[in-house]
Amino acid sequence: MSLPFQRSVAFSLTLLALPILASQSPREIREPEAATGHQYKQQVTGKQFMVAAANPYAAKAGQAILAQGGSAVDAAIATQLVLTLVEPQSSGIGGGTFMLHYDKQDNRLTSFDGRETAPSHADETLFLDKNGNAAPWIEAVVGGRSVGVPGLLHAFAKAHKQYGKLAWAELFKPAIELAEQGFVVSPRLHALLAKQINPGVTKLPVIRDYFFPDGKPLAIGTIKQNQPLADLYKRIAIEGIDAFYKGDNAKQMVNVVTHSPVAPGTLALTDLANYQSKQRDAVCTPYHAYKVCSMAPPSSGGVAVLQILALLEDKNMGQFKPNSAQALHYFSQASRLAFADRNVYMGDPDFADIPTHELLDKRYVEQRAKLITERDEKAVAGQPRPRLSYAQDDAYELPSTTHVSIVDSEGNAVSMTSSIEMAFGSTVMVNGYILNNQLTDFALSPRKNGKLLANRVEAGKRPRSSMSPVMVFNQDGSLRLVVGSPGGSRIINYVAQVVIGVLDWQLTAQQAIDLPRITNRNSYTSVEKGTALEAIVPELQKRGHTVKVVDLNSGLHAVEVTNDTLFGAADPRREGVALSEHNFVLKEHEMPANKP
Repeated sequence: MSLPFQRSVAFSLTLLALPILASQSPREIREPEAATGHQYKQQVTGKQFMVAAANPYAAKAGQAILAQGGSAVDAAIATQLVLTLVEPQSSGIGGGTFMLHYDKQDNRLTSFDGRETAPSHADETLFLDKNGNAAPWIEAVVGGRSVGVPGLLHAFAKAHKQYGKLAWAELFKPAIELAEQGFVVSPRLHALLAKQINPGVTKLPVIRDYFFPDGKPLAIGTIKQNQPLADLYKRIAIEGIDAFYKGDNAKQMVNVVTHSPVAPGTLALTDLANYQSKQRDAVCTPYHAYKVCSMAPPSSGGVAVLQILALLEDKNMGQFKPNSAQALHYFSQASRLAFADRNVYMGDPDFADIPTHELLDKRYVEQRAKLITERDEKAVAGQPRPRLSYAQDDAYELPSTTHVSIVDSEGNAVSMTSSIEMAFGSTVMVNGYILNNQLTDFALSPRKNGKLLANRVEAGKRPRSSMSPVMVFNQDGSLRLVVGSPGGSRIINYVAQVVIGVLDWQLTAQQAIDLPRITNRNSYTSVEKGTALEAIVPELQKRGHTVKVVDLNSGLHAVEVTNDTLFGAADPRREGVALSEHNFVLKEHEMPANKP
């Protein structure tokens, strides 16, 4: 990668001068990331490869790897390494990932679970005060107590060993160069810092000094370097992931967690050295003539997305106009049912009896679908398996997340969602990256009404996640759609709505992503503020909905495959882009006048 790369991406970021919302309601304080406006996105076409990611720098890195003949896994790794640098609020090597991978030649779909784990000294009392009550959310989020063992790099190494084509060290070059030369601070990063949606960014000294030089948030257009991250990447590129999980970096990680000035944690060197990512079978269900696949638990999102679709299959959503009141009423009711089950039964399958297949069983789904009526009613969890008894979860679930969708020149694909939990994670920072606060995805209370929670904290356990990387396949088994999104537990609705948009309403992926969003997590119905959906609020209220008009800050990225043509799509609500071989180099006259 060369300096013109940096300049061309800087130009792309200049175009993303989004309008910044000035205020934040009490409700929004618990959203993963605040909204920062809209930017029009145009569908991108390609014949050879496609990458859609949450930041132009990151998409460019993946594109460069694909142009060198790299695989979808190679490109996903290079893309995420750059995202760690340029989108630090959302994901990074201090967090975790779910990667869904499709091998076209072998017609094999598999997944890599790089979800964080609870340290060996953590137990079900982790987030309880001296009276046995759950800690207030801010006391749980900020500091070392909420840090889980990062899993992203371990999952990358496992995936690369099987599906990588380029050398491991080659994948680090774009991120190293960018960290050393500096990247242009985007409007979105500035806005999230200025909002201080996570108060830890000004409470802990290391992260404060990095993001608030001279006491002010990094300004839009600032050239920001990160030499500590570049140095660590150089070591990992040469030595492999032992340079992260062992040695100096591991010691420093443990030190900053256990000596955090806010809520010290229990992370130990053995936790890092013993971490193992897992390769799991994907979970799939038929939907009309298609097969829709996603992550197995501890992803609750994969199962919930599939359950929403299964519950709606007999409703024939294709008969309704896109986002019509009738269609969205049914969608919200299917979502209620799926969330009712998810909030009780989903957790780490290595620690709890998770009824994944029973929740998608045709007879169970048919029984549950009968509960979808013309009136909005709160759903109660079903009984997918006799004598399985868990209480409803009370996790905070604020994943600040990113999603990458990729198809390479051989037709292999990656749908990868990564997270550090809340915006800026735990705000504990070391060697230029932020550590997650993923342990707040566990239930804060181990028991309710005498019943255990499937998602309670246990040593070595993975917390439940809403991340829902999805792939859709045609009847002949060929790839149709690669999609996913950030957005906390709303991810489930975001992804399901786009799948319906493409498969039922025959929209392009970009059109489906552009649709106004609606969510229902078995509580109120949220309608996206400032969109055409506000007009259907009275109709929804007549059907019994409690409606809130709010910002719904999805970050959907998709690649659609039709007749050997690739169509890339990015969410207008964030700063991501889709890139193919056709938009590889910006012309000299398109470079910014004030070149960094």
